[in-house]
Amino acid sequence: MLRLPCAGLVLALAFSAHAGTRKEVVVFAAASLREAFTEMGRRFEAAHPEAKIALNLAGSEELRAQVENGAPADVFASADQKHMAALVEARLAQEPRTFARNEPVLVVPKGNPAAIGGLKDLPQARRIVVGVPEVPIGAYTLRILDAASQEFGGDFRAKVEARVVSRELNVRQVLTKVVLGEADAAIVYRTDAATAKEKVEVIAIPPALNVLAEYPIAVLTRAREPGLAREFVELVLSPAGREVLAVHGFLPGSVE
Repeated sequence: MLRLPCAGLVLALAFSAHAGTRKEVVVFAAASLREAFTEMGRRFEAAHPEAKIALNLAGSEELRAQVENGAPADVFASADQKHMAALVEARLAQEPRTFARNEPVLVVPKGNPAAIGGLKDLPQARRIVVGVPEVPIGAYTLRILDAASQEFGGDFRAKVEARVVSRELNVRQVLTKVVLGEADAAIVYRTDAATAKEKVEVIAIPPALNVLAEYPIAVLTRAREPGLAREFVELVLSPAGREVLAVHGFLPGSVE
């Protein structure tokens, strides 16, 4: 006699077959978007059971280089306009839209061993960590130091750079140095500082000397899943997406 499999087994096999055919949407995103885009990915997968979001998180400059060298990706979200513009110019990315902004801040270890009260005191830190100039946080840091030199003296940037002990490839690596006690101070995004609030203290940078980081997002022209890629971008730009970003500390971006 032919024995039919139980209903539970049939459902399990069907689910397994379905899971094996899920379409992968590869999202290249700036390291500072880790928590927000992880949540965004969960929401997208809940609404699109046929799809799986694969996040590649790194410095925007590194991600741009990967795209230029042919790495398979569907969406690119950068922490600045520069690297996105380069991909658009090379016809590797479609028209981008700015979806969020972020504010650089000073972070010091809990207890503030260098007794830094504000940006003006930064040169008194013995060990400072910054991002390499090619990545957004590194470029923003240099702009802040140049503005501070006009306020606190022309040699301010030189004094700070004399205390730099490490230049990191993305903002999370910069933050980690402070968390581990390997740096007395660093400049990171406010959203990143919030992920380590138990281990670092945040010192605001005067608005007149600060810059706002802009985050553009675009579908890549070589996307293997262009339809799903567009839907992911629309989620990021949607009210629900803006809500997720706000919860993680991002400022609104222009989506016109």
